[in-house]
Amino acid sequence: MTRKSITLAITGASGVQYGLRLLQCLVQADYHVCVLISPAAQVVIATETDITVSHRPGEAQPQLCELCQCASDQITVYGKENWMAPIASGSNTAEAMVVCPCSSATLSAIAHGTSGDLIERAADVMLKEQRKLILVNREMPLSAIHLDNMSKLAHLGVTIMPACPGFYHKPQTVQELVDFVVARVLDHLHVPHQLVPRWGQAAD
Repeated sequence: MTRKSITLAITGASGVQYGLRLLQCLVQADYHVCVLISPAAQVVIATETDITVSHRPGEAQPQLCELCQCASDQITVYGKENWMAPIASGSNTAEAMVVCPCSSATLSAIAHGTSGDLIERAADVMLKEQRKLILVNREMPLSAIHLDNMSKLAHLGVTIMPACPGFYHKPQTVQELVDFVVARVLDHLHVPHQLVPRWGQAAD
């Protein structure tokens, strides 16, 4: 059986841990993930983690597969100007796209349809084909410009999911806070998981 495909873009907002954890969960759920990492995200990954991810797609792919402990055909990494990538076209059958974390600059570009790189183009494809697009923005405070862009996209059917972890499950580690946000993204992708107890359920 052919794996379902989801596109994951990691952009230059703080919180790359959300995107990397989401990638791990998607491959564990047996999805094929098309990964896009912006140049700014490369800087943030190096700043916020001890993980090394090459800016060259061919080198980044085995690094991410090793990180996720998955088969080599479960992750495909594309460069930002690879216009021949399947995700650049509406004929591609990706189930959904998540930008996690989503910088304010990327959110603005998507809201205005600039399609200046493959991340923006892939998101534009999701919009025009009326497929699932989730933006996990990580910014505070929010200016009127940010809010206007979010409102515009929400009216187009985009799911805006700020990286705002809850605390009712009494998290004890940073990983549990990361998992809370990732769990909510997985819910909206209809991907089963057991990352955190749900409201009304007792924690183990």
